[in-house]
Amino acid sequence: MNATATAPDVTATTATAPATSTATTTVTAALALRTKLTPTAPVLRAATAALWRPDGLRERYVRYLAAMHPLVRASVPLLVRAAERCAAEPDDPAARRLAAYYLRHAEEERDHDAWLLDDLAAAGAGPAAVPHPIVVELAGAQYYRIEHEHPVALLGYVAVLEGNAPGPRLADRLAEVTGLPGGAFRTLREHAELDGGHLDDLYRVFDALAPSPARQTAVSVSALHTANLLTRLFLSLAEDNGGHP
Repeated sequence: MNATATAPDVTATTATAPATSTATTTVTAALALRTKLTPTAPVLRAATAALWRPDGLRERYVRYLAAMHPLVRASVPLLVRAAERCAAEPDDPAARRLAAYYLRHAEEERDHDAWLLDDLAAAGAGPAAVPHPIVVELAGAQYYRIEHEHPVALLGYVAVLEGNAPGPRLADRLAEVTGLPGGAFRTLREHAELDGGHLDDLYRVFDALAPSPARQTAVSVSALHTANLLTRLFLSLAEDNGGHP
């Protein structure tokens, strides 16, 4: 899971035929979540634009890598813990399906934190001694939701991170502007290729769960909270004060 840019879908709920018949578009759980996330797109895009502005970009990119490392390092443990909590509900078929998805996605995300360490090394830097406080809040909120709400809430977090993956040309542009070696951009390149398919898989799983309104709300709240925190993180990193608020 990584995050850089966004383009959520927009949908309408009804379409009208002749006066005697009305066709209604089915609003699935995934479609409803996409729609709720739509207003976050321009805000995240503005924060991303500030993060990747050309002046001082070399130093800012290194700060970005250092901030993302602990966030990505938390991905697999979060997914595994969510799967374990699902296993605690053996009579819930949706929980079994969700656990299978989390374990599969954990394997897809495994060792991505090592990519960031390699990127940092190629840029002549290392991991942060102390995680960025907003990163701690991003991951920590999910541990709370997994333990005290329902592990389905993690889907909202994953949807935002996967839905804000790097664009396919971002790594090349950053390499050109910063002058850093190509080896400093592996994580961006890999996630630009991988995360679109991951997001489609997540939405298919979410619909297949046929979640109750309460569980849909849990996912939506988690997603909107994550989008807000991610925006704050990017704006913080875009500042010229070392990246911490």
